[in-house]
Amino acid sequence: MSVHCFTSFSFSYLNRARVLVHTVKKFHPDWIFWAVITDEAPEGFTFNLSNEGFDNVLWGQDLKLKDFEAWIFKHDVVEACTAVKGYALEHILRDGAEKIVYLDPDIAVFNPLDLVVKALEDYSILLTPHQVRPEKLEMAIRDNEITSSRLGTYNLGFLAIRNDSSGHEMAEWWAARLSKMCYDTPEDGIFVDQKWCDLVPALFDNVGILRNPGLNVASWNLSHRNVRISASGEILANEALLRFFHFTKLGPLGDTMTKRYATPDSDVYELWLWYKNAVRQFTDDGLPSRWWRYATYDDGKFIDKADRVLYRHRQDLQDAFANPFASGVGSFQEWLKLNKDESNKPTT
Repeated sequence: MSVHCFTSFSFSYLNRARVLVHTVKKFHPDWIFWAVITDEAPEGFTFNLSNEGFDNVLWGQDLKLKDFEAWIFKHDVVEACTAVKGYALEHILRDGAEKIVYLDPDIAVFNPLDLVVKALEDYSILLTPHQVRPEKLEMAIRDNEITSSRLGTYNLGFLAIRNDSSGHEMAEWWAARLSKMCYDTPEDGIFVDQKWCDLVPALFDNVGILRNPGLNVASWNLSHRNVRISASGEILANEALLRFFHFTKLGPLGDTMTKRYATPDSDVYELWLWYKNAVRQFTDDGLPSRWWRYATYDDGKFIDKADRVLYRHRQDLQDAFANPFASGVGSFQEWLKLNKDESNKPTT
């Protein structure tokens, strides 16, 4: 039985992805791990797969995306790295994987994921909800339940698929949706790759919802999951083994949300301390912390989100500027300077 695992990131998250693959391989050295990278390395930095923990790499620009330059310009970094996940899933299915587990790069595994692999004997598609118990406090209702209603019931930092007809159908559908509609626009009912998956249990057969408290523990469910380290050293969540923790929003925001919902004596703070040190150890000094090849025009000027949204909504601009990253005479960047009034109009 072949189990493949993949994650999707830009080089600014390479340090986190290294922590992830290190923890996955600790418990599952036989799993084949794919890095899906939608980026290009900056000058002075070399990405050498043989020096990494990943077994394979897929580049975003190679995942059969038509007119890649125009396509990726429409996306910010989060939108882009999530938009390729469907195509990557299809690619790995075609490669012959019997079971596939997707994990976000800011996840770390603390115990074997055997229960996930076993669940794929019974189900074709596995999802984990953000919450599995109702909140009681109004603040938690707003932070957690209402946010899940807006951004997605299931957290797509995790997905598991079996290589069967239902798994293929879901992957094909997801890839098609994400190729054209993977944006951070909750006002339109879309939140990158995640909100789409609210439909999965209704659209596809054999979908399993994993409610084990040790899966996908994060700030959004800490109000009901007590993380502690036992006397024997086991890491637990509500007395279940902590399988993986989602270290979302590394930095002040993550710290704030953790403190808001974890009890003062929770051992979750020990996990965060470990994770911050691990990320630091896997960080390359020569790799800019916010690097993304597609963040700037060719002249180095940062691309405003409004520029991307305008290009996304205007077919005439897409037809006129096949490479919107270009600078200089006849470029989209020049058009924006010459048409400030029009470019500042709200899009529909």
